[in-house]
Amino acid sequence: MSDTTPLLRLDGIRKNFGAIEALKGISFDIGRGEVVALLGDNGAGKSTLVKIISGGQEPSAGRMIYEGKEVSFSSPAEAKAAGIETVYQDLSLCTNVDVVANFFMGREIVKRYFGIPVLQEKAMEAATFKAISDAGTRIPSLRTNVEHLSGGQRQAIELNRFVHWGGKLVLLDEPFAALGVEQTRRGLEMIKKIAAQGIGVVIITHIMAQAFQVADRIVVIRQGIVAGDVRADDTTADEVVRMITGEALRPSPATPAEAR
Repeated sequence: MSDTTPLLRLDGIRKNFGAIEALKGISFDIGRGEVVALLGDNGAGKSTLVKIISGGQEPSAGRMIYEGKEVSFSSPAEAKAAGIETVYQDLSLCTNVDVVANFFMGREIVKRYFGIPVLQEKAMEAATFKAISDAGTRIPSLRTNVEHLSGGQRQAIELNRFVHWGGKLVLLDEPFAALGVEQTRRGLEMIKKIAAQGIGVVIITHIMAQAFQVADRIVVIRQGIVAGDVRADDTTADEVVRMITGEALRPSPATPAEAR
């Protein structure tokens, strides 16, 4: 697979809910190490598209080409096994256990002594400490229950865990909605660090400034279609607002099939 091959290509993705057509042929690419801000008004189809990518829903039509191969995920577990993770505003952490337990949940290091399984607590704590330290995340104690950590620290744990376990594409659905200014700043910095490791990032946000701070590209969805697909450096907030509202639709680049 060439380095220029997109990490993920969406080709004509459609989604019907009975007579309602929520997605009407979504096509765009996501590259390795690229941050794509997915913008649009409420009901535009952003969350539906994220659910399709992450295996939560199946498309009614269209193709997903991931790492050069056409894929179809029947569950979030299948997508996660392929390296695709979704981080929502309400994180998937267990708040009544500590950081190490969350980091290794479902992947615990176990050795058997006389047939009895024993958790390797020191090895798991060392691996967790290294992963979190390398990312620049500050947590007072890895043995602190997650319920006692801030929203930003919880989010950092989830993202660090994703990277540590070989994640390739992360979908962030309004990740900073409940965070303060400083925690949001650190979260945006973390996104840049994740992308610098060659991981693709899609971020849904209603805050335009966040999109322009972190995104390489901005994809606007309006009423189930791609209303704009532009480099962040080549557009302005006012122009993106016009795309969102429908005042000035900019066509997305032609898909390979359309180009032929």
